[in-house]
Amino acid sequence: MVRPCLQLEDFGRAAPLRAQSVRSPPRYNGSKASLTARMLRQAGFARASGAGAHGQAHDCAVHGFWAAASLYRPDEGGAASTAPGIPIIDLFADAPTGNPKASAYLLAAYAQWFAAGTTFLCVVDPGVGGARPPAMLDADGRWYVGPGNGLFELIERRATTARRFEIDWRPLHLSASFHGRDLFAPVAAMLARGEPPPGRPRKDAERRSDWPDDLAEIVYIDHFGNAMTGLRASMLAPDVSLAAVGRRLERARTFSDRPSGAAFWYENSNGLAEIAVNRGRADRDLGLAIGSPVEIIA
Repeated sequence: MVRPCLQLEDFGRAAPLRAQSVRSPPRYNGSKASLTARMLRQAGFARASGAGAHGQAHDCAVHGFWAAASLYRPDEGGAASTAPGIPIIDLFADAPTGNPKASAYLLAAYAQWFAAGTTFLCVVDPGVGGARPPAMLDADGRWYVGPGNGLFELIERRATTARRFEIDWRPLHLSASFHGRDLFAPVAAMLARGEPPPGRPRKDAERRSDWPDDLAEIVYIDHFGNAMTGLRASMLAPDVSLAAVGRRLERARTFSDRPSGAAFWYENSNGLAEIAVNRGRADRDLGLAIGSPVEIIA
């Protein structure tokens, strides 16, 4: 069975992959060309046009949590040439730029939809070339490859079983500023092929114990201006209100439950509390941005 690999990056703006329902996995949205996808295809991955049934490993090897624009991204080639025939699915092409903390909560919400055997290539790496270690995480049978900067903190914390590794493998040429292409993509390809992790276990890895289990901040603004928080809706009481930028927001089931122009919060399709304006834009109409604080009002 071809094992999937998922990509997360912070290079541009494109619509994210959304889960279609509680019972079905996310579908690939190919409306935006991903630079990392091109890089991976050059390395031998093939683009996938869909996903398998919920609970089964998808026959796509790179599901990405990453950010990219419709420009050439040579980091795709590193994985593709070393894992021929493994398809690519782009999960995010616009993860919060240079913000591993916000990205960590986003990744944890989306990764749950994918079966064991999936490999996630995650590049949100403002410290590229610095002291942060290159990391691999095996959590509940899914592999995550990317910088050891807290990006996998929530994945590891919520996992039933987790093993962390530091990447020892190095390519012949390693750019100081492009580890997504030269290091992380080839390692993701190795894991997607079923090879053993090219590194050593690291139990003393730096953790982000000061990061809360749920983050009361905006972590992502989607194409429609809706503002996702780092709060899992399942952790909030049904009658809880949220407050942001001085506005109290009542809970709604969906957009049509509120009149046009009304602001509210609801549980989005991936389980996060999300702030929206019916037929409007929460970012513009409320002045929300990534990092905006959110208050829980009982």
